[in-house]
Amino acid sequence: MSQTSIVKPFKLTHGTLLSRNLHNTRKYYEEYLGLEVVRHAKPAMMVRLHSDMYVVCVCIGERVPQQHVLTHWGLNVSTKEEVDQAYERALALQPVYGIRKIQSVRERHGAYGFYQQDLDYNWWEIQFEPRTIQDFFQAGDLFSDEVHAEDSSESHE
Repeated sequence: MSQTSIVKPFKLTHGTLLSRNLHNTRKYYEEYLGLEVVRHAKPAMMVRLHSDMYVVCVCIGERVPQQHVLTHWGLNVSTKEEVDQAYERALALQPVYGIRKIQSVRERHGAYGFYQQDLDYNWWEIQFEPRTIQDFFQAGDLFSDEVHAEDSSESHE
């Protein structure tokens, strides 16, 4: 954390997702993804998993926009076998939970997993990642600010 930053935050607390229908979205989050959900406001609910950080899911109806696969949320599982099982379940349960798209399982950026797009056009990455977040931050920057990636999932390997 930069000691010279303008804002002096002590914790990253939350982000936001959009929903077309909170009832259907909640079913997907709780039953399918295994997330903890609480309805805290008439148009919104909070979502979390083993963390003080949470996501606010706000219902805006049919105005929910398409999302790019690189704008995704990640869920880690414990083994590659769990990724494979989750992939098979995604295929089997696609119509039940309104899953729009399911990409194939493969190795990406050092992790093993797949992406799927939910009923609200949000992308979820289900992955086995052997490295911890500490591994990344302890390694420091791997690229200079002059390096720019392209707008594609392949450019992020």
